[in-house]
Amino acid sequence: MNPDNHQNQVATTETLPTVSQTIREKKAVEKMLDQGHLLEERRRQIVKLIESREQVTVEELSSYFKTSLVTIRTDLNALAVIGAVVRTHGGALVQRDANDLPISVKKNHHHAEKKRIAIAAAKLICDGETIILDSGTTTAEIAKQIRGLKLSSVNVITNALNVAVLLADVPHVRLIMLGGILRLNSYSLSGPQAEIALNNLQADRLFLGVDGLDPEIGIMTPHLLEAQLNMQMIKIARQVVVVADASKLSRRSLSVIAKVEQINMLITDRDANVAVLDGLRNRGVNVVLV
Repeated sequence: MNPDNHQNQVATTETLPTVSQTIREKKAVEKMLDQGHLLEERRRQIVKLIESREQVTVEELSSYFKTSLVTIRTDLNALAVIGAVVRTHGGALVQRDANDLPISVKKNHHHAEKKRIAIAAAKLICDGETIILDSGTTTAEIAKQIRGLKLSSVNVITNALNVAVLLADVPHVRLIMLGGILRLNSYSLSGPQAEIALNNLQADRLFLGVDGLDPEIGIMTPHLLEAQLNMQMIKIARQVVVVADASKLSRRSLSVIAKVEQINMLITDRDANVAVLDGLRNRGVNVVLV
């Protein structure tokens, strides 16, 4: 026999899988497919369960599906990435309009950016000034910064319960709380009572959080009563400072608060869309990136 032919036959024999190997590989593939189907089905059931209950914990899901906490956390993280649920500490919430999420959830979104924005905003505050802090998670971060400012006195007008709680025991802060109708998701007060309370007040600076900002349309919020109150805040403030992370830029919402020409300054993070920032600068807005 030709040695070359013999080597070829040996090589061919070595590369061909045996029948038992083929069966094992087929079973392994089938198992992987089954696991994939089970994973997909479990995640579908998780979404359905959250939609029916609105909120669940990792422990509840682990018990319900009889699987580990690690597996459930992985499922929830994967579902949150695709926008099927809202991840919370220790569980998940039903997915809603991002603007209508509870403040306890929203405060964790873009938290690092909000803190940087708040630090820059607080540096604008001078001794003896009167400022307005609108409701929102970014303005709450400003309130935290105000607690540590080395000032003799500052007057703070707010319509936000969480902001008021943060500043209520600060010696150098004189707190002016507006009345009105409470919106529980944001801890904010608005309505005719709040607007009337602003009529005889004046402020040096308004720090305004918004849900949407578009150079062509203006600054926006999904809540009509809050939009009306924000309009009144703008009227009585000498300077209007919008504080918003990059996710709010180019986002549109139901109620227009004001045109961008009524804004003096925007403090946002460096991930902001360059075209949007240029559009704002062209309309006279001083843009500060942090």
